[in-house]
Amino acid sequence: MTTPAVPNLLPHLWKSALVSGVLAVALGVAVVAWPGISIAVAAIFFGAYLLVTGIQQVIFAFSLDVSAGGRVLLFISGAASLILAVLAFRHLYDAVLLMAIWIAVGFIFRGVATTVSAISDPTLPGRGWNIFVGIISLIAGVVVLASPFESMATLALVVGIWLIVIGVMEVVAAFGIRSTTKKVEPKATKEDTAEVTASEASEASEAKETTS
Repeated sequence: MTTPAVPNLLPHLWKSALVSGVLAVALGVAVVAWPGISIAVAAIFFGAYLLVTGIQQVIFAFSLDVSAGGRVLLFISGAASLILAVLAFRHLYDAVLLMAIWIAVGFIFRGVATTVSAISDPTLPGRGWNIFVGIISLIAGVVVLASPFESMATLALVVGIWLIVIGVMEVVAAFGIRSTTKKVEPKATKEDTAEVTASEASEASEAKETTS
């Protein structure tokens, strides 16, 4: 009986989720706690977040053992986040509505890609947590996109709260992934050892029959 291969990026997956979660919480707290934040400063903050998550998803697209559809979605989501980050940095003084659209699209792309890739990969540790974080990110994107924002302060408050929620969920998911990883890796090692032992025994038996 063959067990699905464990993704090569497994030891680093939970660390990546943890860093992303801590970054999201820190950014969310900074934005919410900054009274009268300017659109330029907000653009830099949100651009940095989109840049980090974009790079993360592009790396995962080529590293995780997911279906072709999940891989494509991860890559497209990562590339879209990188493009949105560049736009945020290049157009620091654009209208609040445009800023809200960029942030919402980034949330939506990431939510869809994370959810689909987790569903398509049965071996992914913390799969349920990844699906949950993806759904939360998707909801956040839809809420931001559908909400009318008349001031930068209102947009910053709403997005900041959502970043804190997503960040906390990612931190919890990171430790869930870590716990699952510790259970999966020894099991995979034992099964690999058993397969090697069985293969060696079979070869020894064949060699003995040939000699006799």
